[in-house]
Amino acid sequence: MIVTFESSETGELLMYAETAKTLLEIVGKETGARGVFTQPEMLPAAAKLQRAVDEARRQMAGAPEPDDEEERQKPPPVGLPQRAWPMIDMLERTAKSGPEAHIVWEAAADF
Repeated sequence: MIVTFESSETGELLMYAETAKTLLEIVGKETGARGVFTQPEMLPAAAKLQRAVDEARRQMAGAPEPDDEEERQKPPPVGLPQRAWPMIDMLERTAKSGPEAHIVWEAAADF
């Protein structure tokens, strides 16, 4: 299922429900079929996501190198840092646009 995030100030952001659920849970939002970020919620949410990204990077940096040469040649998996940055950017840019700024999301069902 796809979740669509729409900002009053930026473009549309499409995300798989699994990823959206992870990000919304990090910032303490319910994962209903519809939801909203108000302007006062945006910068604190962006900060929470950034802390989660920083923690994920620390954990990846401490992970042991694979023993198998073939495993070392593979590109690293896409993780939270790559998946969260579009949402962080949307939250920060929209938050700076004024008191009427908002972000809404919609999905086919609760996720």
